[in-house]
Amino acid sequence: MNDVLGTRSWENFQDILNGAVGLAEELKPLQQFVLANLILLGETPAPTFGEERRMQLLINRFSEVGLQNVENDDKSNIFGVLHGSEGKRNIAVSAHMDTVYPDSTDHTISVQPGLVTGAGVADNSLGLAVVASLPDLLNRLNIRLKNNLILIGTARSLGRGNSEGLRSFLSNYKLPVHAGVCVEGVQLDRLSHASIGIIRGEVLVRTPEELDWNGFGNTSAILTLNEIINKITDIPLPRRPRSSIILGQVRAGAAMNKRATKARLGFEARSESAGIVREIELRLKEAVSEVASKTGDDITIDIFSTRQPGGISFGHPLVRASRDIFDALQIKPRYEPSTSDLAAFIDRGIPALTLGMTTGSNLQMDDETIDPGKIHLGLAKLLSVLMAIDGGHCEEH
Repeated sequence: MNDVLGTRSWENFQDILNGAVGLAEELKPLQQFVLANLILLGETPAPTFGEERRMQLLINRFSEVGLQNVENDDKSNIFGVLHGSEGKRNIAVSAHMDTVYPDSTDHTISVQPGLVTGAGVADNSLGLAVVASLPDLLNRLNIRLKNNLILIGTARSLGRGNSEGLRSFLSNYKLPVHAGVCVEGVQLDRLSHASIGIIRGEVLVRTPEELDWNGFGNTSAILTLNEIINKITDIPLPRRPRSSIILGQVRAGAAMNKRATKARLGFEARSESAGIVREIELRLKEAVSEVASKTGDDITIDIFSTRQPGGISFGHPLVRASRDIFDALQIKPRYEPSTSDLAAFIDRGIPALTLGMTTGSNLQMDDETIDPGKIHLGLAKLLSVLMAIDGGHCEEH
């Protein structure tokens, strides 16, 4: 990397690779700006469908750093444009604003040497802070891209949100989007270029408030739910294409000495094959119907989120260039299919990736933790990928 910032070049892809390590060094003292935005945004709760307060903070931040055309839409997305020197094409950089934590969770963020801890810091307050910091970082590094950067804080991404925010933005935005990058807080080695097929849903069991001693139903909704879980675990899954069923949440009962009349099971089924996902959905519904027919209990299944598998290939120029950038920064990439907003880009045929910014642990727990000392590597990776896209090094010919 040339020591004179004004002579930085990315017309030649090799220049980007040669400069990646130097860029990371330049970014070390600039991590403080990302951490400041992390605290500003991350200490404001933003549950899915309740992102308005965080959205307003991001509007203010985007305006302060000089983004043009800062707007929000009816889905509570917030977006603005950093105009390029030529502005012929548009690169979207997005991060989801919502988290899995309700307003009642303590969102205080603790910053210690080598450790930042707090609800949602990894997923996805850090990713959002990076997007909020991009104009400032590019300005301080004297990097001006030829193409426009559209920076987006997306709402309604997680759970029942089903990436509704980004899907709506891409459907309605007035300018064409030619490439996209989804920014996630973790993990640093993440390089996602494909989306896995998914269904997410909930099984709800209701038993009568008054126990019918002459009936054949279970005495507790928990027991009925247990029967359903046993049926689900018996569903055969292939090793190839890779497939899984995750039983992630169970909620039931009010007290130890009171019979549970309601029980809920939250689940997610994943597969690299759309056909396998459809088969799993059919088997899940059959399991619910069979148990309901035997017990007489009121059992419903609600599939509220679906995503199709797809993406760009391992050999796509965008993936190849990103892989080379990872190598230049001595980061071994982990090719993990995405369950995030990447699917929204894929569905519209837009070449896109998901990148993580640092390492972290205790994900989706109240004490989520990230390593602030590696953020500069995530930033260098992101900026290098953006320069590669901007320089035309990631296009299929």
